[in-house]
Amino acid sequence: MPKMKTHRGAAKRFKITGTGKIKRSKAYKSHILTKKTPKRKRQLAKLTLIDKSDSKKIKHLLPYQ
Repeated sequence: MPKMKTHRGAAKRFKITGTGKIKRSKAYKSHILTKKTPKRKRQLAKLTLIDKSDSKKIKHLLPYQ
């Protein structure tokens, strides 16, 4: 059986915590930042956990993390 390959796009976007949960960055932080408030931009910069319903799909893309 050959080794499974890590999905490189997913590896750049998701990190797995020590307890097995998956972290992601938030959207809407790349451009058109002038009309967004500083509070909103600060909150968009923080990482958040993915929804539980998506975790099985993401873990399949990251077999060795």
